[in-house]
Amino acid sequence: MPNPIDTKIISKLAEILNKSNLTELEYEDETVRISLARQNGAPIAPQIVMAQPQPEVKEKEEEPKELPQEVENLIQDYHNSENAVKSPMVGVVYLAPNQSSPDFVKIGDDVKAGDTVCLIEAMKTFNPVKAHKSGRITKILVEAGDPVEYGAPLIVIE
Repeated sequence: MPNPIDTKIISKLAEILNKSNLTELEYEDETVRISLARQNGAPIAPQIVMAQPQPEVKEKEEEPKELPQEVENLIQDYHNSENAVKSPMVGVVYLAPNQSSPDFVKIGDDVKAGDTVCLIEAMKTFNPVKAHKSGRITKILVEAGDPVEYGAPLIVIE
């Protein structure tokens, strides 16, 4: 049950507003926020909002995920490679149609041009990413749930 509002505070604020040239006055403490406003000489209309206790938010100190240098070099090599299937947009990559399904492809699979190899979620829409050529999957450079940028290499077909 909310705490009762101290009407003395409202009266004092209204008195301050009436005696001054102010058109608006706000007061806030741990339990209540009171806003008084005067519009073109009209009577004062108080607006009272009971403050809700805010949950404590602990800052999570998490180190950014760094890739080993050899993996970083490998990904960089495939940025310009014709063998890499590249992300057509910024989003989050998914390797399977849903959590209970197997991945679209795995290393060693043969694919044909036009086969779906993964999905990119962007703006709550899942967009299929298709193989740009036929061949064998030799490397998968991303993990499900990884954020990807436009043009980032995802999968290598040789």
